[in-house]
Amino acid sequence: MRDPLASLRLMRTVERPPQVFVRGQGSWLWDAEGRAYLDFSQGWAVNSLGHSPSVLVEALKRQADYLINPGPAFYNRGMLKLASRLCQVTGSDQVYFLNSGAEANEGAIKLARKWGRLHRGGAFHIVTATNSFHGRTLAAMSASGKPAFEDMFEPKVPGFSKVPYNDLEALEAAVDERTVAVMLEPVQGEAGVIPATLDYLQGVGRLCRERGVLLILDEVQTGVGRCGALLAEELYGVRADIVTLGKGLGGGVPLSALLARGNACCFEAGEQGGTYHGNALMTAAGLAVLNTVLEPGFLEAVRDAANYLRDGLARVSRRHGHGPLRGHGLLIGLPLIGQSAPKVAEAALGEGLLINAPQAHCLRFSPALTVSRSNIDEMLKRLNRAFSLSKTRGVEA
Repeated sequence: MRDPLASLRLMRTVERPPQVFVRGQGSWLWDAEGRAYLDFSQGWAVNSLGHSPSVLVEALKRQADYLINPGPAFYNRGMLKLASRLCQVTGSDQVYFLNSGAEANEGAIKLARKWGRLHRGGAFHIVTATNSFHGRTLAAMSASGKPAFEDMFEPKVPGFSKVPYNDLEALEAAVDERTVAVMLEPVQGEAGVIPATLDYLQGVGRLCRERGVLLILDEVQTGVGRCGALLAEELYGVRADIVTLGKGLGGGVPLSALLARGNACCFEAGEQGGTYHGNALMTAAGLAVLNTVLEPGFLEAVRDAANYLRDGLARVSRRHGHGPLRGHGLLIGLPLIGQSAPKVAEAALGEGLLINAPQAHCLRFSPALTVSRSNIDEMLKRLNRAFSLSKTRGVEA
């Protein structure tokens, strides 16, 4: 029996439009009324291969027939296979699997502080960046430099300081004998898709080596092919001591990973754990996604699609007086001038297009890594209409 108050049963932690989605395929979603929507958000970059890709669906079906979750105290084949594959292709030494990016970042914080006790005289302070976002667990929120978090959930977890992003001098001044790690996103997604400059991130890598502190890269949104390389660190020629992955790794199911290299591999039995961590069903999904992304020509196709999308968005941006674009690969931000990004996203929804507005004056595009040129062409038409509708309705910033 349908509950007319069903939406009110959910805690109001996010404002949702009225659509109820019931089916998805590739770059398309359908609601309960049968209307189709072109999805260029993909759950905020979660559905790396699009909605219900056959390779993922079949992997989940096969695994569910045999084993779902034997418990975190036991090995399972999916856990071992994915650990081996992921470490080999990322040049990592150890991995721990979790459910979400926030948990992975929480694990990175704990791992760094454990390393500080062993190798840096008990140092535990972590330097992060203003406007950063590392998740919604209490420690991850304390690490984040998102302004909205500043007055939430006091007192915060201690031991974090924030400095301006892309400001190497400020970062250098903040690293002292208390510091155990620097924790950064290669691209600040929630801040409006702000990429690190090449000189900055390479300078951060050198600084961490010279000062003897760890470099943690939060690649929850940028990893697993999103930026046109398996890891965004490859674009910058840097090598982190700890890397966190999430979102696209599971292709839509809850899976994240904490990767460690060298003597950052210092967790011991009992120092990390979770009921569902590394379960057979989710690691089977991760292996299916990772193997697909690593197929010959896949990342080349991502880069090709990214260039095509960027060219199209640049044309639309110039036509409506916005821009310039920001980001890497299929993670693109479009800054707006004189228009409200949430209102444009609302108009786009009316045109059957799903896009995201992480900031008041920026739209974010994170389509499936398998997005086609015809999907991009159709998206650009709908986006054009959304911009025009916002203007004619008098919606200004």
